[in-house]
This record gives sequence, C-alpha cells and structure tokens, in this order.
Amino acid sequence: MIDALDAAAQQSERDAVATLDKYPWLGAAIDADATAGRFAEWGASTVVDENIGAAVISRTVFDALHDRAQLQAQWPVGNAGVLHVYGYLLSRAETPYGLKRARWMNGHLAIACGLPADAFVPWASPRTLLERVGEAAHSALSRAACIREAGGATLALERTSQSEEWALVYAVDGLLVTTFPVVSVEQILAEWDADPQRLRWNAVR
Repeated sequence: MIDALDAAAQQSERDAVATLDKYPWLGAAIDADATAGRFAEWGASTVVDENIGAAVISRTVFDALHDRAQLQAQWPVGNAGVLHVYGYLLSRAETPYGLKRARWMNGHLAIACGLPADAFVPWASPRTLLERVGEAAHSALSRAACIREAGGATLALERTSQSEEWALVYAVDGLLVTTFPVVSVEQILAEWDADPQRLRWNAVR
C-alpha cells in the first residue's frame, strides 16, 4: 500500500481532483471529516514550510483539498488540518527531516503517543486519519507532563516508555496546528523559551 501513497502523491500533481476520488483514505475521508465538522478544530497554517522556504504541495493540490473539505482558503494560507494531515500525505517536498508524510507512516509519532505503530497509517482504520490524529493531539494537550503556553499558543510534549522520541503537539488559540515526533525535547524547549511569543511550525493567525 505504500506504493499507492507514492502513486497518489505523483498523480495529485497531474489531476488532484481525480486523485482524491480514487483513494477512499483521501476523498471519502475528507468528506467524512467535513460532515463531522472536524476541520473546525484546526487553526490556520501556511503551506510554505519554514525549513525549506517553499510550498510543500502545489497550488492545484492546495485548492483541490480545500474544495473537497468545503473550506475557503487563500493561497498560501489554509486550514492546518487539511494541510498538515492530508496535504502532507501528498507532499513530495524533501525537507531536512525527510518527507512530511513520514510522521504518519513510520510509527514513531504513534508509539510516542502510546498507540500502535500503524495508528496513523491512512488506510489502517475505518476512522479517518484526521479523526485519529485530532484525538491523539487533544489527548496530549490535556495530559502531557510537559506543557508550555505563551501568547495564546500551547506546546505539549509527551512520550511513552516504549518510545525514544517525543510526540510534539502545537496549538494556537485553542486550535490544533501540527503534531510530529522529536528526538531532543531539550532543544525544542530551549528554542521555545528563547522566543515564546513567536508563532512556529508554519502557524499563522
């Protein structure tokens, strides 16, 4: 099935609408999330990644995803749930940390959250990926032993005994922005404490 993900990412650049229709863990999942109102739990994000200074998906894919989610968005700023969950699945942009989709596929984030390794694999559950990710992120924000707050933003870091990495969750004004695994919690906290008021991880207001 990983080949299907690679194929979807490539096809989305040619025909984004058809790609969403083809894969139920994309189009049908976004439909279900829109009906359930799950995108309202997420804040705003730019599609331009701060590490590479470039968009991680094309304007065509950006528009198709937001249209499917029944959301208004003006490039390059869109819904963080659309972009960080489904957009990252379709991203082929190389970053210093690898492909954006790796967080959903390699099991590191899931294990750090105390979940099975395949908990965020798009097709591993009848529940949508956004639903699973949102549930885990909200749980971390409510229970993580390490939480920082400043300027309306919240950083939560949690780790289970089975994981060498930490699950990072970031929210702004009570709305989810992103979640990903990190190795050095000390580095994250040092960067946060050096400038706690700065929006980060592609969040915008």
